[in-house]
Amino acid sequence: MQHEAHTEHGHRPDAHAHHDAHAHHQGEHAHHHAPSATWAMAAQATLHCLTGCAIGEVLGMVVGTALGWGNLPTTVLAIALAFIFGYSLTLRGVLRAGVGFRTAFRVALAADTLSIAVMELIDNGVIVVWPSAMDAMLDDPLFWISLAASLAIAFVVTAPVNKWMIGRGKGHAVVHQYHH
Repeated sequence: MQHEAHTEHGHRPDAHAHHDAHAHHQGEHAHHHAPSATWAMAAQATLHCLTGCAIGEVLGMVVGTALGWGNLPTTVLAIALAFIFGYSLTLRGVLRAGVGFRTAFRVALAADTLSIAVMELIDNGVIVVWPSAMDAMLDDPLFWISLAASLAIAFVVTAPVNKWMIGRGKGHAVVHQYHH
């Protein structure tokens, strides 16, 4: 761009300096809110999700089995508890940072919903297609083997989702601003 052309029309050559500074500031701001996502960050976020999901899954299976429920109501309970425990783990950390409950709850929803949903979809999908896994009882090694394998597969599938979200300032990137 020729600055002489701007001076001919009454513009000063430095007239855009403010815009350049503002654009630079916005670039810093965007970088601050959307950290570069590493696989280590994604793995940590996914492990956090996995912990809540595993607690909910196992508790749901234990309660459903103890009450003599069928596969569908037991699975629904396990999924509901996976979401509750997943959100609760995030909620606990955000509340410790001194944030009010309502804000902390919104942060937990924003941080964990997609991650838990993907984890539960994959986890339960593996269990459903695994021969005899849906009918395995708690004292059957098949129950524990299929659960462990399904959670491991869910971890592998969910980690890239979390990396993608963190890289865009979403998911657990939202939670990290409350840890400092």
